[in-house]
Amino acid sequence: MHRNELNSVAKAMVATGKGILAADESTPTIGKRFDAINTESTEVTRRRYREMLFTTPGIADYIGGVILFDETLRQSTSDGVPFAKYISDLGMIPGIKVDTGAKPLAGFPGETVTEGLDGLRDRLSEYYDLGARFAKWRAVINIGENIPSDFCLQANARALARYAALCQEASIVPIVEPEVLMDGDHNIARCEEVTNAALDALFTALAEHRVALEGIILKPNMVISGSDAADRAGPAQVAAATLRCLQAHVPADIPGIAFLSGGQTAEEATEHLDLMNKAGDLPWELSFSYGRALQAPALAAWQGTEDNFGAGQSALFKRAKFNSLAHGGQYETSMESDAA
Repeated sequence: MHRNELNSVAKAMVATGKGILAADESTPTIGKRFDAINTESTEVTRRRYREMLFTTPGIADYIGGVILFDETLRQSTSDGVPFAKYISDLGMIPGIKVDTGAKPLAGFPGETVTEGLDGLRDRLSEYYDLGARFAKWRAVINIGENIPSDFCLQANARALARYAALCQEASIVPIVEPEVLMDGDHNIARCEEVTNAALDALFTALAEHRVALEGIILKPNMVISGSDAADRAGPAQVAAATLRCLQAHVPADIPGIAFLSGGQTAEEATEHLDLMNKAGDLPWELSFSYGRALQAPALAAWQGTEDNFGAGQSALFKRAKFNSLAHGGQYETSMESDAA
């Protein structure tokens, strides 16, 4: 796939009014989500839950891409249609999580580096054959006393860049996700400082690895106060700080920025995205790649029972629609109560 083809796929993932559904939770993570609704996590229940998400009527109007877990990419609908084909046929693009998780960074207490590069070239070839046209790799940056270190930022940026180069070689669009966690009591200024440094390290590494920026999607955190901060910044401050950071550090060649929701409520993630898009002309599509902020209401409505299958779909549809409106700067918080 040449640069223009990678660019076409990337643009389609975050086309006007569309975003990305992150449904790539690992088996342990989705197990915790199912525990919260007293549902056993088995291959059967995981498949059925994700089928509920993907077969939601009208969802393709608001979702341009779906990130799958390895197990899900190999599964099919109840009618026997492989999920990747089902998603593609609706006009959405199937993708795949390819990292193997954040592991302790040896010699650097409290810091992690994401693994999964070994054997990645062969895995990407198989995933392409299974229908995936984009991939995702998540780096995790912790904020704490004297961390993150420069070495941690560099190690994660280089891993993201190596992954991205391998994806493009395999005709797969890479989502690069340098997530600065909101865990901690730091203020919004500290988050902005660390996010600036993480993005600087990332784009330096991408250039060194000759990654075509027009064929990637950036999945960053929003600049936000730590979850335990004494005085948390409000929505307008979050939007202003995040835009300031992106405009200073993200090249205009990137077709789209699709935020992670990272600990925000579904409503907060939508409002923050909307406020940024209300700010005016931006060089890239500013969209969403939400997991929990799209799925949490659907999971709560479903409760693991067939009787609630339609209710789960309605909850997902509502959040996808609201985030689509936020992508265009057309969401209002009053819509939440109006739709209740």
